[in-house]
Amino acid sequence: MKVRIKFSKEGPVKFVGHLDTMRYFQKAIRRANLPVAFSGGFSPHMIMSFAAPLGVGTESLGEYFDLELAETVPTSEITRRLDAVMVEGVRVISTRQVEDGKAGKAMSLVAAADYYVEFRPGKEPEISWKDKINDFLAQPEIKVMKKTKRSEKEIDIRPFIYKMELQGDKIFMMLASASANYTKPELVTDTFFAWLGAELPDFAYTIKRLEVYADKGTEDNHKFVTLESLGEEVE
Repeated sequence: MKVRIKFSKEGPVKFVGHLDTMRYFQKAIRRANLPVAFSGGFSPHMIMSFAAPLGVGTESLGEYFDLELAETVPTSEITRRLDAVMVEGVRVISTRQVEDGKAGKAMSLVAAADYYVEFRPGKEPEISWKDKINDFLAQPEIKVMKKTKRSEKEIDIRPFIYKMELQGDKIFMMLASASANYTKPELVTDTFFAWLGAELPDFAYTIKRLEVYADKGTEDNHKFVTLESLGEEVE
């Protein structure tokens, strides 16, 4: 049985890195006494994979990992058992059974993600910016320098900003998140304010990831669906 588990990560645990988060869930799965499946070979390990690593210091309401179990367990029972052993700041939201095979892996399905960007008290720039987002997006190209391990190259990130708008005092973004076009909300935010001629101080804003999506459409006609919706509940 392969399941997809959705969880949130808020508060001080946002400073726990991706690898330590993986280790934490491995221990939590043991404490929850779930019949997890292990790989073969000399070094057997839990068969699990996370959808999209979360940056250190970023909160999230919609993180996912896939887990293989050796036997069928009701999805509501998996959620209940896991959530009962979570630390403060981590909550298991749902469990869904998903199809087996590499094509159904959460990591390979990730196409986009939603974010909130919110300024810390006293860090918001004094310039007028809230009515400039549409003008920023109206540009045919938004060129940035992107660093790779070996070099720097200029890319156009405009095609990877699927949505950007003001919601209250927060900036909402839907950005491309596939491995080939992964676009960080920090990059978009900093580029927007640099375009306005404003230099933001260090740690001026916080970021919260809201949801992660697969794309069931085409490159020209996206149809984003949550990773959660691709699975089903099992009783």
